[in-house]
Amino acid sequence: MEMSDSDRPSILVFVRDLPNICSLLGLLCAVFGIYFAIESNFLAAVISLLWAVLFDWYDGIIARKMKGRTKEKGAFGAQLDSMIDIVSFGVLPAILLLGYGDYSLWYMPGAFIVIASAAIRLSYFNIYGLIDNKTYLGLSVDSNGLILPLLFLFEGVFSQTSFSILLYLLLLVLSTLNLSSLRIPKLGGKWINVVVGYVLIMTAVFGWIIFRSL
Repeated sequence: MEMSDSDRPSILVFVRDLPNICSLLGLLCAVFGIYFAIESNFLAAVISLLWAVLFDWYDGIIARKMKGRTKEKGAFGAQLDSMIDIVSFGVLPAILLLGYGDYSLWYMPGAFIVIASAAIRLSYFNIYGLIDNKTYLGLSVDSNGLILPLLFLFEGVFSQTSFSILLYLLLLVLSTLNLSSLRIPKLGGKWINVVVGYVLIMTAVFGWIIFRSL
């Protein structure tokens, strides 16, 4: 049955929903990350990526703790979260790769694979969800945002060309894992404290490196 205009909620009703606000803050972090990557400020882009992960974790936590949240807001939030994940964990890493590769055409296939893998992975998850409420099929895309920054701890050890190749290879491996049939436990509960600590520590480390280079 088609919904009448009087029964159809406005778009901004969903934007005012607290979990969705949290999701949009994650999107803001991703947009900053894209900007920094384009400006070749790669460590700042990585910091933005880490905070995008943190907000992505917290939107679900907030949603689960809210009482009286309508089914429509939950459904909208799930779609919004998925769309934002493509930007945060698909587009941002792809532009990070392109930027580090001086926008050479050789890096375009990798950028496409990263974005396409995120889109395919999220589309599959939107249909089938978790295997048993505790297990993912394949690596979740937000995990990419936690693993990728580890490589940048060793950025100063390699030349730009060597590091760009390592970045290329790592992103291809992560994309393969995103689309794999591996059963990977879903981290939740007290793991959020680990993620918060990880993001804060890595932000401090990269922030210090940026400060020293000024």
